[in-house]
Amino acid sequence: MTGLALLARERGFDIHGSDQAIYPPMSTLLSNEKIAVTEGYEPESLLPNTDMCVIGNALSRGNALIEHILENRIPYTSGPSWLRESLIPTRKVLAVAGTHGKTTASSMATFIMDCCGASPGFLIGGIPGNFPVSARLGESNWFVIEADEYDTAFFDKRSKFLHYRPDVLLIGNLEFDHADIFASLGDIKKQFSHLLRSVPSNGIVVINSDDLNLRDVLAQGCWSKVVEFSCQDESCEWFAQAVTEDASQFDVFQSGRLLGRVTWSLFGAHNMANALGAIASCSQAGVKPLEACGCLSDFELPKRRLERLNSRGSIALFDDFAHHPTAIKSTLKSIQSAAPGKRVIAVIEPRSNTMKLGSQQDLLSRALVHCDVAVIFRRPDLSWDPATLALHSPKTKLIVLDSVDAIRDAVVKEVRIGDQVVMMTNGNFDGLKDLLQNDLA
Repeated sequence: MTGLALLARERGFDIHGSDQAIYPPMSTLLSNEKIAVTEGYEPESLLPNTDMCVIGNALSRGNALIEHILENRIPYTSGPSWLRESLIPTRKVLAVAGTHGKTTASSMATFIMDCCGASPGFLIGGIPGNFPVSARLGESNWFVIEADEYDTAFFDKRSKFLHYRPDVLLIGNLEFDHADIFASLGDIKKQFSHLLRSVPSNGIVVINSDDLNLRDVLAQGCWSKVVEFSCQDESCEWFAQAVTEDASQFDVFQSGRLLGRVTWSLFGAHNMANALGAIASCSQAGVKPLEACGCLSDFELPKRRLERLNSRGSIALFDDFAHHPTAIKSTLKSIQSAAPGKRVIAVIEPRSNTMKLGSQQDLLSRALVHCDVAVIFRRPDLSWDPATLALHSPKTKLIVLDSVDAIRDAVVKEVRIGDQVVMMTNGNFDGLKDLLQNDLA
């Protein structure tokens, strides 16, 4: 919604927003861009003579502001619908979908195109490291969108990405998530199948062939050209092979021919896969792969994507948006590969609806194999107790605590010189980031 506000203002609209408990980095971005936001959803927060209310999917019936809008017949729409119909109706769209890595891969695609002179528009769910904002209209006909499978609004329960009608669609991976709105993996596959149906016959679907769930979705029908990429199968059309163990260097191949080498500050197999998908997608928009590889040497991760905060001596502190067990595993493995032999301390807030419901406890247990100490926040709204996790490694120490203050004390007590500390949450962790930054400065 922050990105939509930026785009709307750039188009010339007067913008005012309402939100609840907004926090950095988006609160900082809105403040810097001088976009006014009212805290809370009282009807009085709606400005007189409002022409259109763009409603986010976090709001539902019973919300005081929503009821006021409905009772007074004030025009309203959803964010995805308004974006496509009012802001970019004629643009060529490169959409980036998947359970994990959407923000990073869409940031990569945007940066590659921008670096090569295309100046695309974009709307991304985080703040890309190479840009000061999360959205802009751009100067070319291309528009890059982070395409989310979550529902659109209280009045439109379709996945948001069904509104975007992409010309190039990149799908990086697919697994079960959003247990609050999807009953099964099959339900999510159905939405992705519908997404494939929205790509025109002259459009292109770029897909990770290493993902078996995506293969299932393809088997349900695709009427567009399919371009496959892989980090495991060198016979795939697009293939990436790590040169270094931590994938801070990797080679890119197309049809068996070496196109270029990426040397960058990032690490981790998941970032290599995101980059390969972005390179393959941008090539469909006319970007030369060799140039794309060169551009990525200057790529910076979006805010809160394995973001290095500070260090005290050799103690490293990271902030990461990981909130699904698979993403947690990828983050921990990346840190292990980049700092071999160092202890890894994972500080986790199970804040997403899927994590709150406890439907993926076994996956989380398996992910924690890749850390030495796991400190988990026992939030009061959890439907399960993290202390009951059946850890798959006796070497992992589990600490479960009921408050951020207790977590702060535990981390400070536990940390040693050389440790790699990573906080993982899709929220604000009740200010823990600032506290630990101060403690480990």
